[in-house]
Amino acid sequence: MTYLTLIVLLGTTLLGATAGVLGSFAVLRRRALMGDLLSHAALPGLCLAFLVMGGRHFLGMLLGALATGLAGVGLIILVCRWTRTKEDAALGIVLSTFFGAGIVLSSIIQNQPDGGSKAGLESYIFGQAAGMIQRDVWLIGIVAAAALLLVALLYKEFKLFSFDPGFAEVQGWPTLLLDIVMMGSLAVVTVIGLPAVGVVLMAAMFIIPGASARFWTNRLGLMLVLSGVFGALTGILGTLLSAGALQQWTGIDPLAFGQTDKNLPAGPLIVLSGTAIFLVSMFFAPSRGILARLIGDLRFRLATAGENLLRTIYELNESKLPRSEAVALDDVLLRRAWSRRWARLLVAWAARKGFLSSEPQGPRLTEAGITRAAQLVRAHRLWEMFLIRGIHVAPDHVDRDADSIEHRLTPELLEHLEADLTSPAGEIPRSPHAEPEEEPRV
Repeated sequence: MTYLTLIVLLGTTLLGATAGVLGSFAVLRRRALMGDLLSHAALPGLCLAFLVMGGRHFLGMLLGALATGLAGVGLIILVCRWTRTKEDAALGIVLSTFFGAGIVLSSIIQNQPDGGSKAGLESYIFGQAAGMIQRDVWLIGIVAAAALLLVALLYKEFKLFSFDPGFAEVQGWPTLLLDIVMMGSLAVVTVIGLPAVGVVLMAAMFIIPGASARFWTNRLGLMLVLSGVFGALTGILGTLLSAGALQQWTGIDPLAFGQTDKNLPAGPLIVLSGTAIFLVSMFFAPSRGILARLIGDLRFRLATAGENLLRTIYELNESKLPRSEAVALDDVLLRRAWSRRWARLLVAWAARKGFLSSEPQGPRLTEAGITRAAQLVRAHRLWEMFLIRGIHVAPDHVDRDADSIEHRLTPELLEHLEADLTSPAGEIPRSPHAEPEEEPRV
């Protein structure tokens, strides 16, 4: 690894980690596009600084970008606080206005004799991480340390303000000042990231790490740590891929695709690396990922259908209880719109739970199965009684609704239903679908 690659790697890693931590607050406050606003609002500042200073001055252009970025944030805050304009509408108005002004100023610079190449505006729009030098890394490091120290000192305030700004205001906290400090920190990090990632892609540095970390935890502290780690990883992976690691790892030669240089642009690769981390988080996070949710939904569906099987077998045996007999699977299928394969799967599930025993004539409830099935039948019929007596639903319309609700009724709610329906505690009510001449079971 060359010295230049090491410099770029260190700079993008620090930038990604800092942007990830600060961006988490923007994601939690549903201000994910604030980074987009800041980066686009910085463009007219870059152009104005070039026009005022008569040339390309790195620090001067960054200060100009910071000034217009903070102005855009200030306008958003003022418009949202003192007008009826919604935050998303205000953000769109300010973003498009500032970016439009930046494009006009950029065109003016391009039409000058010197041209925009002297201004280096293209590197600020699309990013040029390969041009990073040691001075830039020191600047990013200082800003990163200051931003992370600010988050550590104001962690409690930022936490409450992010989740419940109304309560923070009622408690007398300076919410306007906290908002300005938080958005100002985002603006500073945005400005120092423009030369590396550019106006177009800087928003992704704020949004993607925080959105990825949100899949893995519900705790803010851990989310900030994960966001920083994911942000750092995006910088590392994007820089290594840009520095030729893509060819070493995959054997793909960028020259074969019309590239004039073996090194691919770092900014887009950093964002694509973050997108890969986001996709992994979205699919494979243990509690909030798509795969985990699909597995959870399948387990719940299996458990719900299995409990409906227990209730069906219990009702077929109800006249013979407490003695339980084997029930033919065909009799169960007459009451349930299940396929035979699904019914056999449910029988196997209930047998593993110890609720059923398999016999040649069909499944039979065990003692544990009778106890569990009795609880389900009681909950089912109490809810049916509530629908019929409480909200006057026709008896032939209540069974399907109760089929899904009975699995979610808590013991406290069942006691409340018994009290309201004057049903003896613990007793299974008579089914509203029973024949009129049938006597209630004691």
